[in-house]
Amino acid sequence: MALSPNYGWAEPDNSSLVKNGAQDIRALGDAIDTSLWNVGFGQAGKNKIINGDMNIWQRGISFASAANGSYSADRFKYAFDGSGTATISQQAFTAGAAPVAGYESQYFLRHLVTSAGSTTFTQIFQPIEDVRTFAGQTVTFSFWAKADSARSSFIYAEQNFGSGGSATVQYLSMGSASLTTSWQRFSFTVALSSISGKTIGTNSQLNFYIRCGTALNASTDIWGVQLEYGSKATPFETATGTFGGELALCQRYYYRVPGEFETTVAPSGSSICVLIPLPVTMRIVPSASTNVSNASYSTSPSTNQWGLVQAQISWSTKSGTVTVTLVSTQTTGTLQLGAATFSPVPNSIKIVPDRILEFSAEL
Repeated sequence: MALSPNYGWAEPDNSSLVKNGAQDIRALGDAIDTSLWNVGFGQAGKNKIINGDMNIWQRGISFASAANGSYSADRFKYAFDGSGTATISQQAFTAGAAPVAGYESQYFLRHLVTSAGSTTFTQIFQPIEDVRTFAGQTVTFSFWAKADSARSSFIYAEQNFGSGGSATVQYLSMGSASLTTSWQRFSFTVALSSISGKTIGTNSQLNFYIRCGTALNASTDIWGVQLEYGSKATPFETATGTFGGELALCQRYYYRVPGEFETTVAPSGSSICVLIPLPVTMRIVPSASTNVSNASYSTSPSTNQWGLVQAQISWSTKSGTVTVTLVSTQTTGTLQLGAATFSPVPNSIKIVPDRILEFSAEL
């Protein structure tokens, strides 16, 4: 018997006896059938990790002293213990240097320890919505990684049944990745438990964790994260197969309004309203945050500045239009607090680029 070059299928060769031919062909057919099932016929959707190629970074591209529980690349979350600090940043591949031949990805994620402190672990993971995902099935988790020096990276998984749900089930025997200074692909296969008899609470999720370094200046680079059905790591593919599809999936969980937006509604009294359309239906009614405070706003046609100290945000659904009310407590030029007196009356007010308005429906 011979083996096929890519999947290792057992194939009949010149040494196979005629009487064994039917058995050999059947074995080959079964192997092909299994492999095609695992691959999912090469279609988008096999990978349950969103933004696995690290191409979408709505929140920014560098996060110094990243907080416990914070996000960097969209959908990728950071956790650690102790008092150490780390910077998580977007890094660009040199053209032609991406780890997969023929897959010219732009970016990868870097975790760099900037202060060791008392930290004993750091880890990158993605909360995958709904603990029902792959329940009772065998799955393979794969990714590419490298480090500043040889290091072992512990890999494990959890079925988290959410608030009010059953106790978390951990998978701590998946093994470790032996990182070097060169890109390598690592894969880990695990049989997830059935959820029969379990209680599923709010925000249930499936998590796969990649441990990073803890020593000062230790760096860990990660790219091409994939979670799929079956016992073999198949060629990497994003969850949707397109950039637009990945962005839409990311915005289901988090949306940052582009740095500059404008209203054509004239101010009334001491406030103006800006209507922000959400690009996709979000997972839940989102929470919101903003750094609109004592900011400068340009008005047109007047060049007067309207100083604002507060933003009030209201909404009631997961989609549609969000109302943002910008409230003034100070004036310049001819704008009068508590009145709609402008000279001339502006026909638009533009928010300057460094203002942040973000909506989160993360798990």
